[in-house]
Amino acid sequence: MSLAFAQPLSDAPPRLAHVIVVGNQKGGAGKSTVAMHLAVALMRMGRRTGCLDLDVRQRTLTRYVENRGRWIARKGGGVPQPQMLDIEASAARQLDLAEFEDEGAFVTALKRLSTTCDFIVIDAPGGDTFLTRLAHGYADTLITPLNDSFVDFDLLGAIDPNEPEAVRPSIYSEMVWESRKRKAHMAHKPIDWIVMRNRTSASRIEAKNKQAVGAALKTLSARIGFRLSPGLSERVIFRELFLQGLTLLDLDGREQGDLRMTHLAARQELRDLFIALKLPGVEGEPLRF
Repeated sequence: MSLAFAQPLSDAPPRLAHVIVVGNQKGGAGKSTVAMHLAVALMRMGRRTGCLDLDVRQRTLTRYVENRGRWIARKGGGVPQPQMLDIEASAARQLDLAEFEDEGAFVTALKRLSTTCDFIVIDAPGGDTFLTRLAHGYADTLITPLNDSFVDFDLLGAIDPNEPEAVRPSIYSEMVWESRKRKAHMAHKPIDWIVMRNRTSASRIEAKNKQAVGAALKTLSARIGFRLSPGLSERVIFRELFLQGLTLLDLDGREQGDLRMTHLAARQELRDLFIALKLPGVEGEPLRF
């Protein structure tokens, strides 16, 4: 499927918002969790932040933000709320018309958020869809959460079992490469691509596999030009506050209970990730979360 734009990037009105796309064609890698925690981190840094959920079927990020709105309505202020826009999938049965309408809705939402936000966090759908490719083409920063296993790595790179050092790009990497080339050509801007190793484990049993995955990622990174970042461990705290719409960055040790050591460790993981992203206008500032 070709990556087409209703309006060339070079002809689009200038915007100030920095677009962060959280994307991975495989489900279950924690895209929505990363997107929500990153949005809250940006708001804690004093940045106006908008969210766009392109997963028109699951809507996990949308429900997360809606839950947050209900919590704020019950409890009052003190918890920042991102500006959230939804995109409805086109009901057109003709493919070209459906893609035209989907792109129109996406571009309109992006322009609307750009007028009021410093950063826009986009939760891209899994799979190879038109909206997935469209979002990647508009990314300034692309974050790809990757579960720390060769099952997930296979989407990024293919490895010959007989030659483990011979790593070549796979389907998702090829799609990102095409998105980067198009944006460089049309908008004369690069896409900063970060791959984060999510759900890592400290188990000795998995240590050898973890080391092998790390070596393969390092080899592929040098070949196709993404940066590696520390990700989020397998911690309940990253998921247990979903129904309240909260994140661990909203916990203050008072109303929500005393912060445990595991929560402090999880917060440090988010801090390390945020620093590694090197986001423009934020890099180097003292962290406020």
